[in-house]
This record gives sequence, C-alpha cells and structure tokens, in this order.
Amino acid sequence: MKFIKFLLLVCVVSLFLPVQTGFAQSLPGIGSQSSAAPATAQELPTPLTPETVRDLVSRLSDDQVRAMLLDRLDAVAQEQAIDAEPSDGLITELSQIGTGLLARWGKVIRDLPTIFSSQGKAFANFYDQFPGSGIMWLVGLTALALAIGFAAERAALLGLNRWFPPRSSADGTDLRSAVVYLFGRFGREFLGLLVFFIFVRFVGARLLDSQQLMFAAPFLFYLIWIPRVGAAVSRMLLAPQQPDMRIVNIDDHWAKYLHRHLIGLFLLIGVLLFIIDFDLKTGLTTGEIVITFWLNLGIHIYLAYVVWQARAGLTDMMRGTDPDRTAFDEKVAVGFPYFAIFVSIATWFAVEVMVVVQDSPTLERLRGGAHYVTMFWLLAAPVIDTAIRGIVRHLQPPMSGEGDIARAAYVSTKRSYIRIGRMVAVVFVVLMIANAWDIDLRDLVSSRVGDTFGANLIQFVLTLGIGYVLYELMSVWVNRRLAREQTQGGDHVAESGGEGGAPGQSRLATVLPLMLISGQVAIAVIFGLLAVGALGIDIAPLLAGAGILGLAIGFGAQKLVTDIVSGVFFLIDDAFRVGEYVDVGGTMGAVEKISIRSMQLRHHRGLVHTIPYGGIEKVTNFSRDWVIMKLMFTVPFDTDPNQVKKIFKKIGAEMMEDPLFKDDFLEPFKSQGVFQFDDVGIVMRGKFMAKPGKQFTIRKEIYNRVRNEFAANGIEFARREVRVAIPGLEDHDDLTDEQKTAVAGAVSGAVQAQVEEENAAAEANKK
Repeated sequence: MKFIKFLLLVCVVSLFLPVQTGFAQSLPGIGSQSSAAPATAQELPTPLTPETVRDLVSRLSDDQVRAMLLDRLDAVAQEQAIDAEPSDGLITELSQIGTGLLARWGKVIRDLPTIFSSQGKAFANFYDQFPGSGIMWLVGLTALALAIGFAAERAALLGLNRWFPPRSSADGTDLRSAVVYLFGRFGREFLGLLVFFIFVRFVGARLLDSQQLMFAAPFLFYLIWIPRVGAAVSRMLLAPQQPDMRIVNIDDHWAKYLHRHLIGLFLLIGVLLFIIDFDLKTGLTTGEIVITFWLNLGIHIYLAYVVWQARAGLTDMMRGTDPDRTAFDEKVAVGFPYFAIFVSIATWFAVEVMVVVQDSPTLERLRGGAHYVTMFWLLAAPVIDTAIRGIVRHLQPPMSGEGDIARAAYVSTKRSYIRIGRMVAVVFVVLMIANAWDIDLRDLVSSRVGDTFGANLIQFVLTLGIGYVLYELMSVWVNRRLAREQTQGGDHVAESGGEGGAPGQSRLATVLPLMLISGQVAIAVIFGLLAVGALGIDIAPLLAGAGILGLAIGFGAQKLVTDIVSGVFFLIDDAFRVGEYVDVGGTMGAVEKISIRSMQLRHHRGLVHTIPYGGIEKVTNFSRDWVIMKLMFTVPFDTDPNQVKKIFKKIGAEMMEDPLFKDDFLEPFKSQGVFQFDDVGIVMRGKFMAKPGKQFTIRKEIYNRVRNEFAANGIEFARREVRVAIPGLEDHDDLTDEQKTAVAGAVSGAVQAQVEEENAAAEANKK
C-alpha cells in the first residue's frame, strides 16, 4: 500500500513541477487521519527529494492521496482544454498580427532618437569586454590575419596562373567560349577567396582567443566574405568590363550600373547581419536593436530603387536574343522589374510579420539572413529562366532538314527543353530556399509520422514534376525523330489540282504522332493517379470505376472498338501512310491525318473525307514504292512506226540526262511499239517508271517533247475526220454552190450520226 501511495505522489509531483502553479486546495494536516480537507501548497517539503517524498507519503492516507491526485488531474485537464480551445478564427489572428505590426512600427518610430544611444551602449559593453588595450590587440591581430589571408590568396592565384594559364577573352566570342571564360575566371576568383577564408580562419584561431574570435569571425564572414563572393558572382554574370564575353543581353551602361549597386547591396546586407550579431553578443536585447529595422528597410528601398532605375536594362536582359520567344517570355521580360520590386516589398513585410509572431526558430533563421537568401533566389528565378533559354538555343542540335515541318519540330523541341529546364530550376530554387530556412524536404517526404499534409503535398508536387519531365522528354524524342523522318523523305505534298499519287511519309513518321499521343496520355494518367495517391487518397475506387466505365464503353460503343482495332491492324499491315494517295471504296485522296479511329483523305480537288477504319474493306494505294505510266499517241496510217520508236527512245535518253528529271525516273521513257489500229490511225504506246508523285510532271514534259519532235520530223497526230464518197463527182472542183451545200449537209448528218453512236456506246459502257 505504501508503494502505491508513493507512486501516486510521484505522479502528482511530476504534474506539479512542470506547470509551476499552486494547488487550488490545501493538503490535509500532518498526522491527521480523519479529516480529508485539502492541505496547502506551503506544506509540501522543500526541496522535494526522494527522502522527503517518502516521509510525506508515510504520513498520508489513501483517501488523501487520491483526493490530491484527482484535484491535480482536474487542474491539468482544464489547462489542456484551454490550450486546445480553437481560436476565434483567421480574422482574429490577422487582426492580432495587424495590431502587433502597428505597435512595432510605432515603437521603432518612437525609439528612433535612441538609435545612437543603443549602439553606444553596445560599444560600451564591447569596450568592457576588452579593457585596456584589448580592443587594439583585437583590431591588430585581426588585421594581421587578414593580411596573411590576402597574401595567401595572391600566392595561390599566381601559382595557379603559372601552372594553368587563364583562358584569354580573345579565344572566341561564341556562347561556349564566353561561358568557359567567365566560369573559369569565377572559379579562379572563388578558389582565391576560399584560400583567403581558410588561411584567415586558421591564423585567427591561433592568434585570437575564443572571446576575440566571437567578434572577429562574424566581421570576416559578413563584411568581407559575403561582399567579395557577391562581387565575383556579379562579375561573372554581367561582365561589366568585357561586353564581348557577356552572356546576358544587356548593354554596357546597365551592366556597370547593376554591378556597382549589387556590390553595394551585398555590403549593406553584410553590415546589417554583422550589427545584429554584434549587438546581441554585447548584451542588447532584440527590442533594443532599433537600427536593424531601419537598415533592413533601407536595403529593401535601395533594391527597389535600383530595379526601378534599371528597368529598361533588366527588361532587355530578360527578353534575351532568342527569335523564337513566346508571348509568355515577353510578358515575363516586361514584368520582371515590377516583380522584383514586389518581392522586395513582400519579403520586408513577411519579415516584419515573423518578428511580430516571435517564433524562436524563425527569428534564428532571420538573424542568419534566410530572408535575404529567399529574396535572392526569387529574384534570380527569372534570370535563370533567361539563361536556360539562351543555353538551350545554343546547345540544341541544328535543325534537321528544311521547310515548315522541320522548323515547327525544331521550335517544339526547343520549347520542350526549356520547359524541362524550368522544372529543374524550380526544384533547385525550392531546395535552396528550404535550405536557407533549415527545412529538410527529404526528411519531410520520407516522414510517415501521422501522414502529415506537408509531406503528402510535397510528394504530390514531386510526383507531378517527375511526370511532367517524362511527358516533355517523350515529346522531345518524338519531335526530333518525326522531324528527321519527315525531312528525309522530301516533299510529301501532292501536286495542287493534280491527280494525286504523291509519295507518302515513312512508316515511322506515320506511327510516331499516335505514339506521342498515346504515350503522353499514359504518362498523364499514371502519374496523375500516383499524385492523387500521394495525397493519401485511395485510388483503388478510381481504378475500379475506370474499369467499369471502360467495360460500359466497350459494350455500348462496339463500333468504336471495331474502328480502333481495325486501325491498329491497318497500321501493322502498313496499308497506308500519311501523304500517300489511296482509294478507299471509291473515295480517293491523299492521307492527310490519321487518328486512333479514323483517317482523313484530301481529294486532289480539295475535298476532305473522314473514313472510320471499321468501314474500310479495301485500300488501293497509288503511292507505294514506284508507279508505271503508259502514254498512247495516235498517228496516221502512213506513218513509219520505227521512226516513232526512235523518237521515243531519243526523248527518253535526253530526259535521263536532264538534271531536272533524271532523279525522278526509275526506268526511262521508251516505246512499246504499235498498240492497236483504230478507225483513225495507228496507236503507238510508250511507258516509263517513276517515283510516286513525279509521274505527272514527267508526263507533261514528255507530251511537249513528243509534239516538238513530231513537228520537226513532219509527223502529224491523227485526227478524227469523216469522208463522203459521191459517185460521179470526179470533177469536184467544178461543183456549183448548190451541189457543195448538198454535200456539206450530207457530211453534217454523217458526223451527227457518228457522235450519237459514240455517246450511246459510252453510256452502255458506264452501265
């Protein structure tokens, strides 16, 4: 029983100590066994040790311990209920923040006259920590360490330049040469700064004691290291003294202007961070450091002023030199100065809100300059986007082929590369900002404690980002292959107003668009479901619903399924390709577009026919591999066929030597001899084999050459004529006018009868 009472009392004491509040009721009197009245808190032994606790337990009854424990548990429960009570809402919280901001701003304005006295107090405390000549020793030893560091830096750079001579700016002015030169120069500068920093830290650690290092180390980091590194980065990006090596699109005036003010901005930021660190280490409280508010405000106003003054140069820099920039790129370029000013103001306001909220980890990050890092990367994001567009423009392989198709594929591929680069840049900027605020996104994503919304949201975004990159990569691959396939085959467009038969694209060029659509849809669906699942939503019902919906569509749209399946087998059989001239059940035209369920045919007169695959029974392809065209010429009966044959052979040999036609022939034009005799004359036939789509141009040229050769050799084309033989008209030259009129009437009647007979024969053939 005593052991149980001891445990109960230990629990009560453990509840009492953290809360540090008295009991609402007093403990019963010591030695009393009958009264259960509460005792007072003053009767607890002080201090509470295991011995005093055991002594107290030995003098309490079970009822007294239970009463005391219940009383204490009720008090703790009430405190927890008060802590867990929901707030009045977002409006109340915002109102409290607004009130806090107004109070803070009013205080810093009222405390403005105390800036110098506060800093004087900080310096006085600083002098007190280094009495006598302590400050002189601190300054002297720090200067000595800095001098040794500068000497080591110069020696390291001289040795590096001797062993590895720097690249000259005259070695080339293209982007690759400029990037290599500028990054090489920055690498040398940063290496020198690193040597300087290491030597100063090494020497300072041996010359200065721990108290001196407490002030010398921040001086080195904030007032020397940060401005010098910022100047090196600005010199690399803007190249103010070497316009021929500048990698951003900005003129000399604005490059030098921005370089000067960026160094000043880095220096001001370093001064602010050093003063915060200095004042805190000299004993000032956060409320007493009034100057930091005004310095921080001045930095943001200074940044906004510089951006406003250089807005024209910044717009040109953001616009870049890419001729294929989009309307979005132009809007970003024009809006970047205003975005930069907004980021500056928003960052300042966010910092003020964080100070009012008084969250300790956040304030610690602010003292380390996390808000300046955030502002830097937010302002650098559009600049990085411009750099991505410039790098893609110069590093992308040259356009494959010529023409609108190749150009469209080239631009599409470029935009895909840019979008992938933007996604990588966004991830990089987010990681840098998260690192500035000491947020480990990997731990947050891998943390499954409670399946927090933050972790789920990050998984959701990362899943969508990976899916988007794969989506764009597939687009890049297909567009490049498609451009190569389309341009290698030459012109696939049928002759306008001709009879069709142009050669089609390759089989791969026909299938690639369908592969692109199918692959992108598959990626979107898969990663969309994975992203939804990352949010903690069960996707099993979605998959089941999709399966039921697909089954319903399959039963309700059997014709659609038939069309899709038939199209798949037509493509497997390679029955037609885009650009080929085909006959589908009497409907003729060039294949202009194919989808998963239908094809579109463009008739040579401009009509467009859409034909579902399921309705196709037979496909006649006029554009596959080669085409033979046979031409017939009718000459009078007295013409020598051998002479016509020699003319055809001559024309064929000449056209095979003609650079305009020789590459279009597969077999030369030649005679096939006498084809038949009709009632007009001798029908002579010739033929040639050509590439699909080229036969009509060749046919026109052959007709022209045959006509010219026949005229040169005195050969006429046979013409249909009607001869009327009238007995006794041997002396036809002596006919009177009446007789000639009678003969003409007879001839006209005969011709009319012949025409009617031919028309009747034609109608019969159609039937």
